[in-house]
Amino acid sequence: MTQRAELATVMDRLAVDELITAYAVAVDEGDWGAYRGLFTVDGRADYRSAGGIEGDAARVAGWLAESLAPFSVRQHLIVNRQVRFGFLEHDTGDTASVRADYLNPMRRATDAGPTAPDLVCGGSYGFGVLRTAEGWRLREVIAQEKWRRLPAEPPSTV
Repeated sequence: MTQRAELATVMDRLAVDELITAYAVAVDEGDWGAYRGLFTVDGRADYRSAGGIEGDAARVAGWLAESLAPFSVRQHLIVNRQVRFGFLEHDTGDTASVRADYLNPMRRATDAGPTAPDLVCGGSYGFGVLRTAEGWRLREVIAQEKWRRLPAEPPSTV
């Protein structure tokens, strides 16, 4: 591989990484306009493994806005990112797939100050990514929730 090709690959990898980070930030901040803007026109997301829906980015953004509204604090950590270029069907050299793990603690709104999360879940993501005229965009997002932890119920005093 030439130095020019290596540099292009590094730049693409950084751009794809930034896209995944922007996805996490949009979800955590509840910026559903930014969320929709990360997807291709025909982009889709699938959250069914977490009890959610599958659909186009606009429909899913609406569902996320409603589902996450009770949680004033969201910290979406996306780690162990594996980026592979040219892995999508009908590849033209401008596609990538990303597999990553996530950890997502969330807390309901409260005036009590910082408290333990009300819900923590983890799993993995599969991202299908496409280079467009506007830059790299999400063609698909598939969340695969592997576990979920709710706060322990206090012991009964009966």
